Amino acid sequence: MLEISKERKEIISRYSLPTYKEIPSVGLYLDQTSKYINECLKPIMDVEITNSMISNYVKKRLIANPIKKQYYREQIANLIFIALTKYVLSLDNVHRILKKQREVSDHEESYNCFKEYFNDYLHQVFEGKEIKKIDDKDESKALLKNIVITIVRQIYLEELLRQY
Repeated sequence: MLEISKERKEIISRYSLPTYKEIPSVGLYLDQTSKYINECLKPIMDVEITNSMISNYVKKRLIANPIKKQYYREQIANLIFIALTKYVLSLDNVHRILKKQREVSDHEESYNCFKEYFNDYLHQVFEGKEIKKIDDKDESKALLKNIVITIVRQIYLEELLRQY
């Protein structure tokens, strides 16, 4: 039976996406931004975000233009969201979700909601707990929860395949 190693389960059980306030508020240059995001995600996935990917997301208007070649908290939070969601969705769908979230709530609230769902589901799945049926009247939250579950299940599958 395929099983994830105890060491990887421990690493993931201690893992948490940064809160919005933990994301650097000072401007980071492109190299620093990609390095920060990759360091944030490295414990849970092998996918890296490159400088050219970030520049492409700016061109496609997924994130705001850098200010004097620097990226700030709001942009970095969006890039973390994009890096995780593009793992399971097309960029067009990621763009639609970001646009909808911006209509519903501010950046900090949206990111922290995503972070909370992500951390909760990540720990539940890697601890072998059953994820309860999503019964949320708020359609945007229900959609976000389903996206997060899909991301977490993909991360879990990648971990299983690594053991294979």
